[in-house]
Amino acid sequence: MKRLNFLLFLLLYFHLLNAQLEEIASGFQQPEGPVWIEGVGLLFSDIKANKIYCWTPDSVYVYMNPSDSSNGLTLDLEGRLILTQMAKRRVSRRESNGDITPLATTYNGKKFNSPNDLVVKSDGSIFFTDPDFNVPKDGYGTQMGFKGVFRISPYGVVYALDSTTFGTYSTNSKPNGICFSPDESKLYVNDSPNRIIYVWDVNDSIISNKRILCNIPGTGYADGMKVDAEGNLYCTVSQGVFIISPSGQCLDTILVPKTPVSNCCWGDADRKTLYITAGNPWSLPGKLYRIRLVTTNVKSEGYMPVKNFELYPNYPNPYNSSTKISYTIPYSSHVSLKLYDASGRCVAILFDGMQNTGYHVVDLNASNFSSGVYFYQLISDVYSMTRRMILLK
Repeated sequence: MKRLNFLLFLLLYFHLLNAQLEEIASGFQQPEGPVWIEGVGLLFSDIKANKIYCWTPDSVYVYMNPSDSSNGLTLDLEGRLILTQMAKRRVSRRESNGDITPLATTYNGKKFNSPNDLVVKSDGSIFFTDPDFNVPKDGYGTQMGFKGVFRISPYGVVYALDSTTFGTYSTNSKPNGICFSPDESKLYVNDSPNRIIYVWDVNDSIISNKRILCNIPGTGYADGMKVDAEGNLYCTVSQGVFIISPSGQCLDTILVPKTPVSNCCWGDADRKTLYITAGNPWSLPGKLYRIRLVTTNVKSEGYMPVKNFELYPNYPNPYNSSTKISYTIPYSSHVSLKLYDASGRCVAILFDGMQNTGYHVVDLNASNFSSGVYFYQLISDVYSMTRRMILLK
């Protein structure tokens, strides 16, 4: 076991060795709950501002206003936005026309406290945490009597999965971040103030055999969590992101200058970039970060079928030696991806042949090219798209 843990540490060490944290946006009040939507960008809540923003490489804009103090965001099996709305004490779905459909507002006739974070299982059910952060006082106050973990079935029935671990309002335990293992055989939930990560076995709609996975060292609150394909947990804490093995060993830490760090998610077409939200009303301004990690086959949040051809901005851009070009193909097709210089001369054929449906990433090594503006073009039988990149040496 010690040898396995050492190998896991080495794996994460080399993953992070060349990774650089990049600040990509600032000026928010309480950023939270990021989720990547292919072809749209990175959505994230600003709880205090009562908005949902969308970040793209070119801009940041208001995606939803008001949001009823949305917190956690994720996608359902049809790619629709699922959100917790703390001001309305509910879990809701945003329809394609912008309408909001409440999915869970009460349990046994009592209003939830303040639904916080959530995750969608492959059967379409929604698991969410309900601590008592920021319970609205107007009109009704607290009703539930406990802080718990809940499940909304694919048919809309709400079940309390755990009503005892986090106690009543007199205790200092609060369920917060939630995620599944890659095979969905385990459910992870952290106790935010006490920095404990619990794990349950999952059997269809039932969780059992609760135990402590780890106690996160340090100070401050634990918050949002995500998992990678190897089963490692990425748990945000005040000072950064702790990376924890499936056996509960702390493997590494991504330190973030803006604190407290609130949440994270995988993004970009290949889901290898970790996007991180940080800051709150007592630590302004809130910021958005990203770090490119060398991990593979990251499990996406929700299921987003590839519906269109799409050529995405390369990353990084500008770059000085290498960059990545990503694109999607909705069905098996003959495609070509070519690189042109500013005069229109083709300087490289990056791909030319048949490819299956899905997300594809091409690594471009530009060590033999001179500095300047280049264009890359994706062509299929029904699609053509060209984007610009800048090489700086």
